[in-house]
Amino acid sequence: QVQLVESGGGLVQPGGSLRLSCAASERIFGTYTMGWYRQAPGKQRELVAAMTSSGSTNYADSVKGRFTISRDNAKNTVYLQMNSLKPEDTSVYYCNLYLVGRHYWGKGTLVTVSS
Repeated sequence: QVQLVESGGGLVQPGGSLRLSCAASERIFGTYTMGWYRQAPGKQRELVAAMTSSGSTNYADSVKGRFTISRDNAKNTVYLQMNSLKPEDTSVYYCNLYLVGRHYWGKGTLVTVSS
């Protein structure tokens, strides 16, 4: 079973940047989508950004132009570069893999944007 481990969260001031990483425990083959979701206290989990195995990307309107998803296949790792962070970006960020009809989730990493 594939395991996903996130890292890179932390406390950052408004306008700052962070890069999240999600390392998969094994190489992913076939057709899949990897992405990032976030969930703030009292809110539903929402999609932030996703990338398909063919390289297509999708972003939430609230992060377009500020966040960038990328991957390094050699390292089995997906990244989320977050720039111009806002207090409303404060959430637990979860890595997700959708493969052969199944969702895999990481345990999440907390991002706090505050002065």
